[in-house]
Amino acid sequence: MSTKQCSDCSGSYSVPSTNCKDGVNAPSCRLAALVSWPAAPLTDSLVRRALTDIGQIEVSQSLPTLPPSSKLLQWAAYDSIDHSLTATEPNRVLSSSYTIRKALIRKHFLARCIRSYILKHPQSVLATSVPRTWEFEMSFAHELDELWHDELWDLGEELETSPGRWYILKPGMADAGMGIRLFNNKDTLHEIFEEFEGYSDDEEAESSDTSVIISQLRHFVIQEYVATPLLLDPHGFLPENHVKTAEQLRGRKFHLRTYVVASGALRVYMYRRILALFSCEPYDSPRRGNNESNVSLLPHLTNTSLQIRRGEEGVRLFDELIGHRIISENEGNISLLEPDIVDINEQMARILADVFKAAVEQAVHFQPLPNAFELYGVDFLVSHVPSGSHGPRFQVNILEVNAEPAIELTGRRLTWILEDLFKSIQVLCIAPFAGGVSDQIDSWKVGEVRYNMQKCLDMQVRGAMGW
Repeated sequence: MSTKQCSDCSGSYSVPSTNCKDGVNAPSCRLAALVSWPAAPLTDSLVRRALTDIGQIEVSQSLPTLPPSSKLLQWAAYDSIDHSLTATEPNRVLSSSYTIRKALIRKHFLARCIRSYILKHPQSVLATSVPRTWEFEMSFAHELDELWHDELWDLGEELETSPGRWYILKPGMADAGMGIRLFNNKDTLHEIFEEFEGYSDDEEAESSDTSVIISQLRHFVIQEYVATPLLLDPHGFLPENHVKTAEQLRGRKFHLRTYVVASGALRVYMYRRILALFSCEPYDSPRRGNNESNVSLLPHLTNTSLQIRRGEEGVRLFDELIGHRIISENEGNISLLEPDIVDINEQMARILADVFKAAVEQAVHFQPLPNAFELYGVDFLVSHVPSGSHGPRFQVNILEVNAEPAIELTGRRLTWILEDLFKSIQVLCIAPFAGGVSDQIDSWKVGEVRYNMQKCLDMQVRGAMGW
């Protein structure tokens, strides 16, 4: 067994050789790996690079046939994994995705499971870290009239009595910003659904079109729009470290993307190199254009797939923003400080722990397996609490959980953090399975940071397989 030094923690970690743990001689016991990411070439290359530290391992793009004494790693896209092998061979097969996890990755399921968890655990951090949410089903625009008297009754009351509030509509199963719209009255929401109803998959939409086919999606969520986002200027420092003047600064909305690894049944880790993804346009309060239902999404929706004009300068490490002036603060020259980032990171870790606890309670829709792990991209929005309020000046809100996150949109400048991330996944999840010692993993305490990963949750989940 070879040993490599880890620069982010004391001591060293073990990288296994081809010897097996069960007393089988090395020639008859081997580790094979299925690596197949047809739509994600960057992920494919990062996985292969991370596996070079394992030693002798046979990597294939198709599922290999193995003798009984061999082990199989399936580090592949969800649709490339043989999930029946994951279920039937828990001691010989390790897979990079849980088979059932829609309680996390489907917006309407996530809203439902969080609401259920808050009802059972009213003191949970989720009670104050999730925008108010309504989830519903509909296939045609005219069904909205009935929903105002049922699932959306209280929302309808708010729209009529509080016209200054805005809300955001999201399809439960769409991604890449598809179908997301802003509205502040009943008529506008009805026009949005009429737009979707008139959209056909036979039409050749423009690349910038984010319309969806309502009858094919059915599940939607509506969330209260967070009206006080933390605003910074990602270009707050000019070349040669000259700071922009207050007149030159332009506040932009951003969200935080953190990579989260869930391992086994169940440990959850948050990667500490967090990304801040900025809008390409300065922020302004939502307002309609000439078309009543047309509200420009670019200043408000920081989804990477929509911000095609953002460029790599709009993707920053959160730590790089220390010292930037807070433009959403109207009083004086106040900057984002290191203690602010520490507080935001800790809020995120607590939220993640309770989100996974909430998912575990939805056993039909989330089933963590002891021989599986998964990488998620989790999005958070930081709101700016007005001066004079009690408690921290920033409130973190969880937005969504993404399986198979589009890591290639991180950009070339920050590709190095992805290499570090996948190396950490190899140490956390692959090396113990391949035959390395797991003492350092087992002794890892919640809240502790190793390999740039902070452990957020460590719990024992038991399921039908008897683990």
